[in-house]
Amino acid sequence: MVVSKAWTLRQHFQGFPKASDFHLREETLPQPKNGQVLLEAVFLSVDPYMRPYSQTMMKEGDVMIGSQVAKVIQSYNPSFPVGCHVVSDCGWRSHWVCDGAELTPVLPDWPQDIPLSLALGAIGMPGLTALYGLEEVCEIKKGETLLVNAAAGAVGSVVGQIAKIKGCRVVGCAGTDTKVSYLKELGFDQVFNYKTATSLEESLREAAPHGYDCYFENVGGKFSSVVMPQMREYGRIAVCGSISMYNDTTPQTGPYVHTHMIFKQLRMEGFLCARWKHKHQQSLRRLMAWMTEGKLRCNEHITIGFNNMPAAFMGMLQGDNTGKAVVKV
Repeated sequence: MVVSKAWTLRQHFQGFPKASDFHLREETLPQPKNGQVLLEAVFLSVDPYMRPYSQTMMKEGDVMIGSQVAKVIQSYNPSFPVGCHVVSDCGWRSHWVCDGAELTPVLPDWPQDIPLSLALGAIGMPGLTALYGLEEVCEIKKGETLLVNAAAGAVGSVVGQIAKIKGCRVVGCAGTDTKVSYLKELGFDQVFNYKTATSLEESLREAAPHGYDCYFENVGGKFSSVVMPQMREYGRIAVCGSISMYNDTTPQTGPYVHTHMIFKQLRMEGFLCARWKHKHQQSLRRLMAWMTEGKLRCNEHITIGFNNMPAAFMGMLQGDNTGKAVVKV
C-alpha cells in the first residue's frame, strides 16, 4: 500500500487565492490490479487555467486539477513498463493508480540533455497551445506583425519564438524589466514593460506604427480594449486566456469590440489545444526539433517540494515566473 498526498480545494476562491483555500490530505491507494499502474509524481504543473476551471469544473473538496510528469513505479500494464515516464492529468497528487487510458508517454526518443519538466512546458500543453494558436487560429504568415501579451509566460514566450521562426515581426509586453530583457534575448523585435509605460496605447503604436496583423491574447480586460483599434484590416485574434480577469469579484465591462470587429473585418476566436489532439504527437516532435536545433529556448521557474504547490500556484498568478512555472517533487 502507498500513502499518497493530495492538495484539495478547501473552499472556492473569492478573489485572489489564499493559502487557506487549500487542504493537504493523505490517502491510502489500493494495490494496482491487472492493467493498472502506480505513478509517482516527478514534476507538477501550475497554470493560469486552473483558476477559472476551479470555479466551473470543481466542487469544494475535490483534488486540484492539473498535469504532471510521473514515473511508473509499479506496473501491471505492458504499455507502461516500470521506469517509464508519462504525462498524467491526475491533478495535484504525489501518487496515483490508474489503468493508463488517459496517460501520454513522453516522446520515446526524448534527448537526455532536455529536462523532462519541459513535457509540461514548451514540449507539452503550453507549446502546443502556442503552435495551434498561431497556425490554426491566426493562420500567421511570413512578414506579418504579431502582438503577444503575458509574453514572458509559458505560452507567450513560445508564441513569440515560433512567430520569429516563421519570419514574422514580434511585439511582446511583460510586467518587469527583467522579463523585458529576457524576451529581447529570445529575439522579440520590440518589447515593453506595460506596468511602467506612461501610455499603453502609445507604447503599442510606437512598437508597430502600421498596426498588428495578429494578436495572441493571454490577458483580456482593458488591455484587449486598447489593442482593438490598432489591429489591421482582416486581422486575426487568438484568444488563449484572460488572466487579468480571473480573480475579479465584480465582472469587468466594456468598452466593446463590435465596431472594430465589423469595420476592420477582424476574426476573433477562442480555442483549447485539445481540439487538435489528433496532431499532438506530430506537433510535439516539431517543437522538440526546434528545441534541439536551438531555435526554441525556454526558461523554467521551478519550485521545490510538493508541499509548496499552493505557493507556486499563487506566485504564478501574480507573475513571479519567467517562463513555465513547475513544481519539482
